[in-house]
Amino acid sequence: MIKREIYYVKKNLGQRVRPTFSFEIFPPKGKVDLDGIFGTIDALASLSPDFISVTYGAGGSSRDNTVEIASAIQMKYNIPALAHLTCVGSKIEDMDQILKELKDKGVENILAMRGDLNDEAILGDFKHASELTKYIKENYDFNVLGACYPNKHIEAYSMEEDLKFLKHKVECGSDALITQLFFNNDDFYSFCNKARGLGIDVPIIAGIMPLTSAKQVDRMISMCGATLPESVQSFVKAYGHNSLAMKEAGITYATGQIIDLLAHGVDGIHLYTMNQPDTAKRIMENIRGILYALKVKRV
Repeated sequence: MIKREIYYVKKNLGQRVRPTFSFEIFPPKGKVDLDGIFGTIDALASLSPDFISVTYGAGGSSRDNTVEIASAIQMKYNIPALAHLTCVGSKIEDMDQILKELKDKGVENILAMRGDLNDEAILGDFKHASELTKYIKENYDFNVLGACYPNKHIEAYSMEEDLKFLKHKVECGSDALITQLFFNNDDFYSFCNKARGLGIDVPIIAGIMPLTSAKQVDRMISMCGATLPESVQSFVKAYGHNSLAMKEAGITYATGQIIDLLAHGVDGIHLYTMNQPDTAKRIMENIRGILYALKVKRV
């Protein structure tokens, strides 16, 4: 079986072309039937993404499922899997165990993050994502990606401070970056310009979440600090009470964001699917021709 990898993280695969298009899914917690999530992966795999990332529940609450699902994506579907790992609650021996499990099961790509600090969260031997990134790069042969924040990390004092920490994370070994969700493309472009100005030269993949439910709004803002442009506030106000209209408006808005990002030469698009493959399919149908044309042109 030919192993497909996240191309731009491997120095010898630079001939493969951008932009990439990828998806994020989240596994169920606990020992439950995984048929539902594999049904989701079946639907997403049919869209031929460049990779699929699998989240890692708070404090590692879905650890075993993350490993099993990421392994299946890599080995069964022959799609590169990106397994999330967090510092929260992880001692070095715990991290070694899961890294060896992932390697043994064919997973080669890690998204290293600190993780959310809720009231019950306890940091283990790794206090920052940069520490986890450095440890993995020094002791294992994984491609390691990192997170970044176009609206700045919610705990950062300023964007300048956040970018300083981001540069350190890249210096510790991050091979590429995926942004937190954002709704204003100008925020992303400004962020990228500042990052490049500091010498951060790894690929920056834009994280996009289709806002298909009014219930998502407050939660997303409180979790990641994303700002809502007036255009988004307007359709949430107009359609928030109508689930079908809201979903259509969210898909349309996300499609517009992606088309604009592609026009500006973005390295990649990472779609936060919320395990809704129908939404991902609709967006992919809207942009498939553009992605194809861009990749053919650059070959």
